Amino acid sequence: MSNIDFMANTPLLANRYDLYGGVHKGLRRMQCMLLARLGANDFEDTAATEKLLADLKRLLSMAAAHVEHEDREIHAALRARAIDTGLLDEQHDDHREAFTVIANKIAAIEESRGAERIEAGRGLYLTFAAYIADDFAHMHEEETVLCPILWQAYSDAELQAIEMRIIASLPPEENMAFTRMMLPAMNPAERNAMVGGMRQGMPPEVFNAVIEFAIRPSLTEAEFAALQSGLAA
Repeated sequence: MSNIDFMANTPLLANRYDLYGGVHKGLRRMQCMLLARLGANDFEDTAATEKLLADLKRLLSMAAAHVEHEDREIHAALRARAIDTGLLDEQHDDHREAFTVIANKIAAIEESRGAERIEAGRGLYLTFAAYIADDFAHMHEEETVLCPILWQAYSDAELQAIEMRIIASLPPEENMAFTRMMLPAMNPAERNAMVGGMRQGMPPEVFNAVIEFAIRPSLTEAEFAALQSGLAA
């Protein structure tokens, strides 16, 4: 982990385009929810454990995809402006190693029973907690150190184009999975902006499918009603 001044003032957004905010909010929310579930899980309950491990595998897949998106688009954009990404690349390599370790911890639970499974569950909980602590520090650095560098090097339109290339590269189901992860973690204004942009950029039939299969299921009734009101305003 890099040395980060956690007490330093965070840079003002000042109406600049926040390339990291939405997806990082989604990852933080999902990681915290899964950590809490791991801590409370009864690993002798087979059905509950299978569901939890499936959800954790899904998160790992999305986290790995997120790392690849940043490598391919954001780190490449930084290098194109002669900005060194060596430390960031090392941190992403550390993430990939962590994904393998966590996958092995999951496999250990799946292959064990009784007291051995309970102990394996504890090992997974501690390993995942250590991983998200490191990831939180990494995301903090991206949002407080890297974002201002990107703002200096690129216009908002260029940053949006980077994000659109990432979105365009996603298969439909992966796109919906990221939407389901991100929206509940956003505040109403961010939610309105994201969904409003999707409505403008998608054919109506595609947008309606996203509403029904990704957006509506991820929000409470009150949140969805507020979103509809915001989009109509």
